[in-house]
Amino acid sequence: MIGVAKILYLVHRLPYPPNKGDKVRSYHLLRHLAAQHQVFLGTFVDDPEDMAHIDTLRQWCADVKAVPLHPRRARIASLRGLLGRDALTLHYYRNAELRCWVDETVAREGIGTAVVFSSSMAQYAQGRPGLSMLVDFVDVDSAKWAEYADRHPWPLSWLYRREGRALLAYERRVALESAHSFFVTEQETALFRSLAPECAPMVEPLCNGVDADYFAPDPARASPFAPGEQAVVFTGAMDYWPNVDAVQWFVAEMLPPLRLRWPKLRFHIVGRSPTPAVRALASDAVNVTGTVPDVRPYLQHADVVVAPLRLARGVQNKILEAMAMARPVVAAQSCVDAIPQLAGHGLQGASVPDDYVAAVERLLQSPERARDLGAEGRRRVLAHCSWKASLSALAGHLRRGDSGDAGLDAVSTRPLDPLLHHV
Repeated sequence: MIGVAKILYLVHRLPYPPNKGDKVRSYHLLRHLAAQHQVFLGTFVDDPEDMAHIDTLRQWCADVKAVPLHPRRARIASLRGLLGRDALTLHYYRNAELRCWVDETVAREGIGTAVVFSSSMAQYAQGRPGLSMLVDFVDVDSAKWAEYADRHPWPLSWLYRREGRALLAYERRVALESAHSFFVTEQETALFRSLAPECAPMVEPLCNGVDADYFAPDPARASPFAPGEQAVVFTGAMDYWPNVDAVQWFVAEMLPPLRLRWPKLRFHIVGRSPTPAVRALASDAVNVTGTVPDVRPYLQHADVVVAPLRLARGVQNKILEAMAMARPVVAAQSCVDAIPQLAGHGLQGASVPDDYVAAVERLLQSPERARDLGAEGRRRVLAHCSWKASLSALAGHLRRGDSGDAGLDAVSTRPLDPLLHHV
C-alpha cells in the first residue's frame, strides 16, 4: 500500500477553479495526489481573478507558491529563446522566484518526487540529484505548434514551425530524464512514440475523466434559451486558438445551411474571454455569452452540442461534460477517435461541413432520438470515464521511501540522445 509521501507538484497554471480544459485535469490530479500525500504546489497565476482562489488550494496542499505571470511580459521574455535553440515556451515560464522556492522546498522537506504537469514546468525539476520526475505531458504540444504553422502565413509559420522542432527536442529530453510520462490518450501516446521512439517504453496514456455528479441533469435547472429556440451549443475558453478556429469555421460553413432549414436555430458560444474575432461573430443567429456563472444550464437545455475542432486532439473535457449532461454531441472525428468507448453512444464524429450539417439535422428532426442518445451517452460516461479510474494508473508509479518521502518505482538511467544535448 502506498504511504504518505511528500510530492512537489509543478503546474503551469493555477489548478483552480477547474473552469477550462487543462485546469480541469490538473485540478483532479491535485485532488488525487492530495488524498494520500503531502503536496507542495508550485504554479503560475495568469489570470488576476484566480488570486482569490489560492487559499482554497491551501486546504489541500502542505504549501503553495503561486507566482503572478503577466502574459504580455512573458511573451516578450520568451523571445530570448531566439538567441539560441531553446523553445520559446521554456522562457515564457522561466521565473527566478519560483526556482528559488523549489530549491528551498526540495532541500528543506527532503522531497524525492516531482509530479510535473506540462513539459514547460519540467525545467524546475531537472538536474536535481535524488529528485525523480513523473511528467504529465497531456498532449504532444510540439505537434500542435507544427499544426499552427500550417495554418498561418509567414513569418508566424516560420516561428511556429521552429517552436515545434525545439519543443519536440525538449519533450524528448524530458521523457528520457523522467521515470515515467503520460499523455491524455492512446493516440497521443502513439504519436509521441513515433516521434521519439527511444522514449516508447517510458510513456503511457492517462485519460481524462469527468465529474458526473456535478455534470448531471437537474429537472429544476432553468433554461437560458428563448422559448421555441433550437439551441446548438459550443463550450470552451474562447481565447484558446483551436476553440476560436472551431467557432469561426462553424459560423462560416455549417451555420448558414442549418439556418436555411431551421430558422429558429441559434448557435451559442459559451465560454470565458472571447477574443475580438469571436465577439465579431455575434448576430441574431449567434450568441456570444462570455463568462457565465454556470455552464450546465447551457448544456442541459441544448438541442445539440458541437465540437468542430480542427486543431485539437485527445479527450476533450467539453465532450465528456456535455455527454454527462445527457446531451448528444457532434464532434471532430479525431476527438471521437480518442474516446472509442463512447463513439456511437450519443457521440458522433464528423470531418467536413456537410457531415456536421447532416448530423445536426438528424438530431433536430427527432428530439426523441436526441434525448435517447443523450441518456445513452451519460450511461457510457458513468461506466467508462470517472476521474478515479483514470488517475489510478499514476499511483502505481509512486511508492513510500525509507524516510517516508516520495520515490519512484524506477529511475531512468538511459543516456540522452546526443542530438538533444543542445537543449
